[in-house]
Amino acid sequence: MNVIDLFSGCGGLSLGFKQAGYDVTRAVELDPGIAATYRENHPETDMIVDDIRNIDNTGVFREGDADVIIGGPPCQGFSMAGARIRGGFIDDPRNYLFRHYFNVVRTVRPAVFVMENVKGITTMQGGRIFEEILGTFSDPELLGGRPYHVYPRLVRAIQFGVPQKRERMVLIGTLREVGDMDALWKETREDICREYPHYFDPVTVRDAIGNLGATSADGKIANPVARTEYQRYLACDRESVTNHTQTRHSPVATDRMRRVASGENYTVLEETIRSVHSGSYGRLSWEEQAPTVTTRFDTPAGGRFIHPEEDRTLSPREAARIQSFPDDFVFCGTKTSICKQIGNAVPPKIAYFLARLAQKIIDNVHGEAKDESGITEKMG
Repeated sequence: MNVIDLFSGCGGLSLGFKQAGYDVTRAVELDPGIAATYRENHPETDMIVDDIRNIDNTGVFREGDADVIIGGPPCQGFSMAGARIRGGFIDDPRNYLFRHYFNVVRTVRPAVFVMENVKGITTMQGGRIFEEILGTFSDPELLGGRPYHVYPRLVRAIQFGVPQKRERMVLIGTLREVGDMDALWKETREDICREYPHYFDPVTVRDAIGNLGATSADGKIANPVARTEYQRYLACDRESVTNHTQTRHSPVATDRMRRVASGENYTVLEETIRSVHSGSYGRLSWEEQAPTVTTRFDTPAGGRFIHPEEDRTLSPREAARIQSFPDDFVFCGTKTSICKQIGNAVPPKIAYFLARLAQKIIDNVHGEAKDESGITEKMG
């Protein structure tokens, strides 16, 4: 089945769907540097490097181009919800990122769409923004009489065998009502467990990065021997692994890190640390899960990102492991760009589950179906 990835970033969502057997035909990403990483790892996908406003307005996409549309319009685009969809939220120019995602869905008419966003989207403006988003996809007038059934799910990475406490809101939209989404969710989990018995097992920081060893100047190290089920799941057959570089910290920062033990943070330093993060100068614990990997995982003041033993922050490869990227995934660009790519990505293990769920929805609900106009459609 064909997939279109909007706001693709480096391709975490795309990777999960590819692993599940989908053909990701097109992806859209505004940042050329981030798009370079996507192309490096998804060379078969047509990467469109452009503003989604241009994509939406130039007729690039047509009805039937994809069975599934995936992506997460950045939450910065959401503003105060209007009194009504057509006169407020959907027409507010500040919400253009969401609006163009919606327009592509409305044009292509996929059987399923998957929209990922921050957990806090449900409480923005007292929940009104979230209600407007759900209402937009469910409005028959906006969708030519064929609205989507939308199923919101709070997704916790730790429940998918990902070693971090990341939480995200996922909206799963379907053209046809699926009935019991909870049952399909459970069946998908059971199907994956039959193929990968340890897929959903809890994973610690040690399980994830314990075999990586010392960093190198160019980030290239010999392919380490996998010792845990999680490491084996992400392992590759290449001679070397990339992106295992160390950030150069100032002597002051290094001294501070040296004084922080496992599980502690800036509060033990007895000095003023200017940071908005409560976990600033926090050191990870080998036997726990990491907090959410953000775009500032290379900065001690950015959160709890200090290596469990060494006086440095996580390397990009370590952060990628905690995000469940496989070892043969190569990140390109500047240090800042790579941190942004990894921190903003959807963990591929979660993406794989969502891909399998979408397949089950299409198989169970659509199959060989007739749309409202009487035209036979092949859905899967």
